[in-house]
Amino acid sequence: MQIIKLTNETKKNILEQLLKRSPSSYPEFEQRVNDIIENVKQNKDRAVFGYTKQFDGFDVTSENVRVTKEEIEEAYTLVDAKLLDVIKKSLVNIRSYHEKQKKYSWFDSTENGTMLGQKVTPLAAVGVYVPGGKAVYPSSVLMNVVPAKVAGVSRIVMTTPPGKDGKIPASTLIAAHEAGVDEIYKVGGAQAIAALAFGTESIPKVDKITGPGNIYVALAKKAVYGHVSIDSVAGPSEILVLADETANPRYVAADLLSQAEHDEMASAILVTTSETLAKNVAAEIEGFLKTLSRAEIIQKSLDQYGFILLADNLEDAIDAVNEIASEHLEIVTKDAFQVMTKIRNAGAIFIGEYSSEPLGDYFAGPNHVLPTNGTAKFFSALSVDDFIKKSSIVYYSREALEPIHKDIIAFAEAERLTAHANSIKVRFENEK
Repeated sequence: MQIIKLTNETKKNILEQLLKRSPSSYPEFEQRVNDIIENVKQNKDRAVFGYTKQFDGFDVTSENVRVTKEEIEEAYTLVDAKLLDVIKKSLVNIRSYHEKQKKYSWFDSTENGTMLGQKVTPLAAVGVYVPGGKAVYPSSVLMNVVPAKVAGVSRIVMTTPPGKDGKIPASTLIAAHEAGVDEIYKVGGAQAIAALAFGTESIPKVDKITGPGNIYVALAKKAVYGHVSIDSVAGPSEILVLADETANPRYVAADLLSQAEHDEMASAILVTTSETLAKNVAAEIEGFLKTLSRAEIIQKSLDQYGFILLADNLEDAIDAVNEIASEHLEIVTKDAFQVMTKIRNAGAIFIGEYSSEPLGDYFAGPNHVLPTNGTAKFFSALSVDDFIKKSSIVYYSREALEPIHKDIIAFAEAERLTAHANSIKVRFENEK
C-alpha cells in the first residue's frame, strides 16, 4: 500500500475516490433494474421464475421456490457440529445485545385531563435479503433476523439466490432456522427485491426489506423505497484503522486485509501518526498477500481503495477519521478510550488491539449491518429500532382543551387554515 502524507488535498481526493463506489454512481445499471422491477410488478411469479432461470440457472416453479422443512432438516446433517455450536453461541450474543435496544410504549397524564404518549408497534412483515455468489453469509442472516425477532415482527421472509441445483448453502439455512425465519424463498437479485416489495403469487409482500447485496440489489432497494421501507442502500465494505506508534503492525495489516478480501471495491485505510508503523504495516501486507486465498481480490481492492495516511498529529488524524466516516473503525492508540470520545462518525468502533473487526462480524453481538460510503455521518447500525414504528398518542378532555382552544385557533388562522381553526371553534361555539 502506498503511504501518503495527510493534507486537506489528499483527504479530499480520497473522499472523492471512495464516493465513486456508491451504488448511485452506476446509472448504467438503473434502467436494467427498473425493467426487472416493472416486469415483476406486471408478471409476478412468471417474471421472477424467468430471471431465476436466466441468472442462477435453476428452473424454479411455484412448487419448489419455497424451502421445505425437509431441506432444512437435511442442512443440519451437512453442517459440522462445531459450526452449528458457533452459530448458536453467536446467536445468544446477538440476541442479548439487541434485547437491550427494545423500546416500550409510554404514556404521561396530568390532573387536568390530558394524556400524551407513544405507542410502539413492531412491523407486521419484513423481508431479509441474503446474498450468494462469492461467499456464504450465515452471519448476515443472524444480524438481520435477530433484531427483527427481538422487535416482535410477526412474519420474517428470507430470499437468497439458489445454486444451479436449486440448493441453498446449508449453513445459511441453519442460521435462518435458528434465528427464527418463517419463510425462505430461492430467489435472488433485483427480482427478489421486487417480489418482496410488491408481492407475487408465491412470495408475499412485506413492509420492509433489509440485507446487503450486489449493485443490482442495492439499486433495486433504492427503487422500491417508498412502496416499502428499506434499511439502507449499502455500498462495498470498508475499514479504517486509527493507530499510533504503540500499535502492532502485524495486527493492523491483518485487520485491514480482513475487509479488503470482501470485494474488489472494498476499502481499507490506515491513518497513523507514525511513519515507522506505516512502513511496517505496508511490509506486513506484502507478506500476507503471499499466503491468503483471496489475494487477487485483496490486491485489486488495495490498488483502488487502499490508503496509508501519515498525519502530523493525532488531532489531524481524528479529523480525517471523522471526515471519512468509515463503516468500521478500529482505534489502536495509547489512549484509545479517550480517542473514542472524539469520534463523531463511524458505523462501529472497535477499541484496542484485541478488538479486531471480525469479532464484530461474527460473534460479539452488535450488528454488522452498518452505514457505508460516508453515511455514518447520519445513519446508524441496523437495530431493533429498524423493525418498529412509533405512533404518538394524544388525549385531551374538554376541561383541558377549553383554556387553550383560542391559542390553537389563533395559530391556525395565522397560517390561513380556517378549517383547522373551525375544527376547534365548533367545540365551543355555544359558549359566550
